[in-house]
Amino acid sequence: MTETLPPCPECASAYTYGMGALLVCPECGHEWADEVTAVAEEAGPRVIKDAVGNVLADGDTVTVVKDLKIKGSSGVIKVGTKVRGIRLMDGVGDHDIDCKVDGVGPMQLKSSVVKKV
Repeated sequence: MTETLPPCPECASAYTYGMGALLVCPECGHEWADEVTAVAEEAGPRVIKDAVGNVLADGDTVTVVKDLKIKGSSGVIKVGTKVRGIRLMDGVGDHDIDCKVDGVGPMQLKSSVVKKV
Protein backbone atom coordinates (compact mmCIF):
# COMPACT_ATOMS: atom_id res chain seq x y z
CA MET A 1 0.00 0.00 0.00
CA THR A 2 1.51 3.27 -1.04
CA GLU A 3 0.02 6.27 0.70
CA THR A 4 1.04 9.74 -0.39
CA LEU A 5 0.46 12.50 2.11
CA PRO A 6 0.02 16.12 1.03
CA PRO A 7 2.91 18.54 1.53
CA CYS A 8 2.91 20.93 4.46
CA PRO A 9 0.69 23.98 3.74
CA GLU A 10 3.09 26.23 5.73
CA CYS A 11 6.53 25.35 4.34
CA ALA A 12 5.70 22.93 1.46
CA SER A 13 7.83 20.16 2.98
CA ALA A 14 7.25 16.73 1.47
CA TYR A 15 8.18 14.92 4.71
CA THR A 16 4.77 15.06 6.40
CA TYR A 17 3.54 12.15 8.49
CA GLY A 18 0.30 11.14 10.15
CA MET A 19 -0.15 11.24 13.91
CA GLY A 20 -3.63 10.05 14.84
CA ALA A 21 -6.15 12.30 13.11
CA LEU A 22 -3.57 14.99 12.36
CA LEU A 23 -0.86 15.45 9.77
CA VAL A 24 2.44 16.82 11.07
CA CYS A 25 5.37 18.55 9.39
CA PRO A 26 8.70 17.61 11.06
CA GLU A 27 10.51 20.62 9.59
CA CYS A 28 8.32 23.50 10.78
CA GLY A 29 6.16 21.71 13.38
CA HIS A 30 2.86 22.67 11.73
CA GLU A 31 -0.10 20.36 12.50
CA TRP A 32 -3.35 20.22 10.52
CA ALA A 33 -6.38 17.96 10.16
CA ASP A 34 -6.40 15.36 7.43
CA GLU A 35 -9.07 16.13 4.79
CA VAL A 36 -10.56 12.62 5.04
CA THR A 37 -10.95 12.98 8.82
CA ALA A 38 -12.48 16.43 8.45
CA VAL A 39 -15.06 15.12 5.97
CA ALA A 40 -15.93 12.22 8.30
CA GLU A 41 -16.43 14.60 11.24
CA GLU A 42 -18.72 16.83 9.17
CA ALA A 43 -20.85 13.82 8.19
CA GLY A 44 -21.98 13.49 11.82
CA PRO A 45 -21.96 10.61 14.25
CA ARG A 46 -21.89 7.07 12.95
CA VAL A 47 -25.21 5.21 13.20
CA ILE A 48 -24.87 1.62 14.40
CA LYS A 49 -27.68 -0.81 13.58
CA ASP A 50 -28.38 -4.33 14.83
CA ALA A 51 -28.91 -7.47 12.72
CA VAL A 52 -32.48 -6.47 11.77
CA GLY A 53 -31.86 -2.75 11.19
CA ASN A 54 -32.84 -1.21 14.54
CA VAL A 55 -30.66 1.74 15.59
CA LEU A 56 -28.62 0.99 18.71
CA ALA A 57 -27.75 3.44 21.49
CA ASP A 58 -25.61 3.35 24.62
CA GLY A 59 -27.33 1.50 27.46
CA ASP A 60 -29.59 -0.64 25.26
CA THR A 61 -30.32 -4.29 26.01
CA VAL A 62 -29.70 -6.73 23.16
CA THR A 63 -29.92 -10.48 22.59
CA VAL A 64 -27.43 -12.59 20.67
CA VAL A 65 -28.93 -14.00 17.42
CA LYS A 66 -26.38 -16.78 16.75
CA ASP A 67 -23.98 -18.95 18.74
CA LEU A 68 -20.64 -17.20 19.23
CA LYS A 69 -17.42 -19.06 19.90
CA ILE A 70 -15.22 -17.24 22.38
CA LYS A 71 -11.75 -16.76 20.96
CA GLY A 72 -9.06 -18.33 23.13
CA SER A 73 -11.56 -20.40 25.08
CA SER A 74 -13.75 -23.45 24.61
CA GLY A 75 -16.80 -21.49 25.75
CA VAL A 76 -19.76 -20.43 23.63
CA ILE A 77 -22.28 -17.62 23.97
CA LYS A 78 -25.64 -19.20 23.13
CA VAL A 79 -28.44 -17.78 20.99
CA GLY A 80 -30.84 -15.68 23.06
CA THR A 81 -28.28 -14.56 25.65
CA LYS A 82 -29.29 -11.11 26.92
CA VAL A 83 -26.64 -8.44 27.17
CA ARG A 84 -27.59 -5.37 29.20
CA GLY A 85 -26.05 -1.89 29.18
CA ILE A 86 -24.08 -1.95 25.93
CA ARG A 87 -21.63 0.82 24.98
CA LEU A 88 -21.11 1.77 21.34
CA MET A 89 -17.53 2.35 20.23
CA ASP A 90 -15.06 2.07 17.37
CA GLY A 91 -13.44 -1.27 18.04
CA VAL A 92 -11.14 -3.64 16.25
CA GLY A 93 -12.52 -4.56 12.83
CA ASP A 94 -16.31 -4.68 12.85
CA HIS A 95 -16.57 -4.99 16.65
CA ASP A 96 -18.53 -1.90 17.63
CA ILE A 97 -20.23 -2.94 20.90
CA ASP A 98 -18.42 -3.05 24.23
CA CYS A 99 -20.32 -4.99 26.88
CA LYS A 100 -20.23 -7.41 29.78
CA VAL A 101 -21.83 -10.79 29.10
CA ASP A 102 -23.13 -12.57 32.23
CA GLY A 103 -21.10 -15.69 32.93
CA VAL A 104 -18.43 -14.75 30.38
CA GLY A 105 -17.13 -11.28 31.27
CA PRO A 106 -16.23 -8.14 29.34
CA MET A 107 -15.96 -8.41 25.56
CA GLN A 108 -16.58 -6.72 22.25
CA LEU A 109 -19.34 -7.84 19.88
CA LYS A 110 -20.33 -7.07 16.31
CA SER A 111 -23.63 -5.29 15.86
CA SER A 112 -24.51 -7.79 13.13
CA VAL A 113 -24.88 -10.61 15.68
CA VAL A 114 -27.23 -8.89 18.14
CA LYS A 115 -30.87 -7.81 18.11
CA LYS A 116 -32.32 -4.95 20.15
CA VAL A 117 -34.87 -6.01 22.78
